[in-house]
Amino acid sequence: MTTRTENEKTDQPARDALLWIELLLRQFPELLGELAPSPHSSSAPPSDLGKASAPAGRTHAEREEALRVEQLHGLTPSGPTTAPLRLHVSDAIRDISDGVVELDEAVHDRLRLPRPRRARVAERLLRVAALLGQAAEDPLLTAHIRDEARRMARRCTRALGAAEPVVRVRGRCPWCGSVSLRAFPARRSVLCVNPACRCTGQDCDCRTDPAHRHAWTEGAWARLASESGGDLTELTGSTVDSAEKEVRR
Repeated sequence: MTTRTENEKTDQPARDALLWIELLLRQFPELLGELAPSPHSSSAPPSDLGKASAPAGRTHAEREEALRVEQLHGLTPSGPTTAPLRLHVSDAIRDISDGVVELDEAVHDRLRLPRPRRARVAERLLRVAALLGQAAEDPLLTAHIRDEARRMARRCTRALGAAEPVVRVRGRCPWCGSVSLRAFPARRSVLCVNPACRCTGQDCDCRTDPAHRHAWTEGAWARLASESGGDLTELTGSTVDSAEKEVRR
């Protein structure tokens, strides 16, 4: 007999997948809007006051053309009124667009459904979300959907300039003794953020690179909790990269 706890554990990846997809659906249009600066930027030519409605129409068309050309050919369209694309934004758009196509096709293939028709990113994401009920019978597929949706949502968030989530954890750094341990859920790591901290590991770049911070990955958390005087349960919980935490930010 399946217990309620087991059902909740089974359903959690699907719920997280849906939340990450919803987050991506909200943020991806913002990313498209970042593809080119506004018509009032310094790179745009002065508008003709006698044709007040024309600039807005041209700008919208230019943005669509810039996105279409860049996605198809990786090129920035030329012309005196076309604003330059920002590479980190266009790279993120390409990565997410390709990732959504691959995810949509992989889900249909795994569920033995006909190959999905071509569609825009939002429509494909909604299609994947609608199939989460069927995918729930396949834990590997559900986890894959969640992981890919999370990866793409994180990529979108970074491209939009949002700060990476950081959680302060109890305990002192075993190397410098400072209360400077921080959990980074997106990296599944704990770092010492003290700029002066240096460990004795020969392979750790914190000894030679001032910008590098010593990090503990999941396999080292139990030892870190013991040596820092922290709590392993709190530390593990702080590094969970859940969709619910992201939505509440």
